[in-house]
Amino acid sequence: MNNEPSGPVRHHDSGKWLVRFADCILVVCPRCGGRALVVPRPGLPERKHYGELLFLPRRLSCSGCGATDAWEPGMQGKGLVGAVMGGTEDPFFRRPLWLQTRCCGKVLWAYNEAHLDELAAYTGARLRERGLARPTLAMFARLPAWMKRSENRDKVLAGLERLRDLSERSSPADRSDAAHERDDRPRTHHSLYFRGGAY
Repeated sequence: MNNEPSGPVRHHDSGKWLVRFADCILVVCPRCGGRALVVPRPGLPERKHYGELLFLPRRLSCSGCGATDAWEPGMQGKGLVGAVMGGTEDPFFRRPLWLQTRCCGKVLWAYNEAHLDELAAYTGARLRERGLARPTLAMFARLPAWMKRSENRDKVLAGLERLRDLSERSSPADRSDAAHERDDRPRTHHSLYFRGGAY
């Protein structure tokens, strides 16, 4: 019996920003090399929109060795300077992402399981529909060309499955050989946050 869908699998790009997946980022622990978490500092007021995730104070914690660290946004005048998203390091502590693997001669990465789900839905789709969001902000519009090529679909999906398996592991011995510092952070820009919102 054929269980394949009869029509094309569609993906509609609603214009989600990468920052939507920055609520919890899996990183390599600076002390033991296992999996650590980067999350907003506990006890903060409820955020009004996802853009605030660029500016919220952060905490890094490792359940394996107990390592912790704290991050605060910088200041420029009266505004908070936000983190810059993208690349194989987390945007706050600059630790290598835990979810990295080699794929198509490149490095495939994700922040967390929800990010993996979105990337898998996009990659597996035979028909991709673009929303009305500005491409400078939308996550899928900014994916590298090699991830979008149809001839790489199966390889990228396999890479995402490797990352999904890795997301359930946490010991230093489970660390991917791709998860190391590359200094490939994106171009710096000055996102500022005032009482009225992010600019």
